[in-house]
Amino acid sequence: MTKSNYKLTKEDFNQINRRSLFTYQWGWNYERMQASSYLYMILPQLRKMYGDGTPELKTMMKTHSQFFNTSPFFHTIIAGIDLALEEEQGVDSAEAVSGIKTGLMGPFASIGDAIFGSTIPAIFGAIAANMAVQEVGGKNNGTPFGILIWILANIAIMFFRWKQLEFAHKEGVSLVTTMQARLAALTDAATLLGVFMVGALVATMVNIKFVAVPEVFGVKINIQNTLDSIFPKLVPLAVTGFVYWLLGKKGMTSTKAIFIVIALIVALAGLGHLVNMPIIAK
Repeated sequence: MTKSNYKLTKEDFNQINRRSLFTYQWGWNYERMQASSYLYMILPQLRKMYGDGTPELKTMMKTHSQFFNTSPFFHTIIAGIDLALEEEQGVDSAEAVSGIKTGLMGPFASIGDAIFGSTIPAIFGAIAANMAVQEVGGKNNGTPFGILIWILANIAIMFFRWKQLEFAHKEGVSLVTTMQARLAALTDAATLLGVFMVGALVATMVNIKFVAVPEVFGVKINIQNTLDSIFPKLVPLAVTGFVYWLLGKKGMTSTKAIFIVIALIVALAGLGHLVNMPIIAK
């Protein structure tokens, strides 16, 4: 048997989506990354197409065991195209399936990371943080409602992931060519919006300023006013740039970077006590 006579049903799409949402990252490993997860996700449907224990099933299982790694938010688009091909051509599609998976995993990884890995967390994180620290009359009047907005956004993402498999299966290979230009434009727009939101987040949420007013040759110098006249919010930008630089160092983690920043703040506070003049403040 080279061609499959089995056609995927609504229950098949639901089963693939359940495995995609709840178990897809369980099989991740450093050697072949998401390959075993991808195979597990579609294995029941492969069995229905080729039959248990058949040479065709073994061939396709070996095909799907090869290295694979893409965005967890877009892998079911590739699965939809893959299954459409296998429905049409059976085991004869093995080479085409391997080529499509290899060719699409990189572009979809960059799109998924730009939109769902960076932009959306930055936008909704900034909204939730701003709503949590709102002050009225010097008192914290924050609300946890921002978290609810974030949860609703994630539900919307889950819905998007659930629907894209069936859409990709219906459109098949033509999806790649018809949506190529739109996906590129969407990636550029998402990247630009993400950079904009990160800039706004740094300016509003990183609250640190110099309060020291040293006296030099009888003249008092307000360091913070001087810096603001050069570039407003220069200190938060410098702190963010310093942490970004730290995270690029080998062996550095976000936890280590946090402790380094805390240690520097404690050191500056201690120095302020020694010179009897506070140096920094929130």
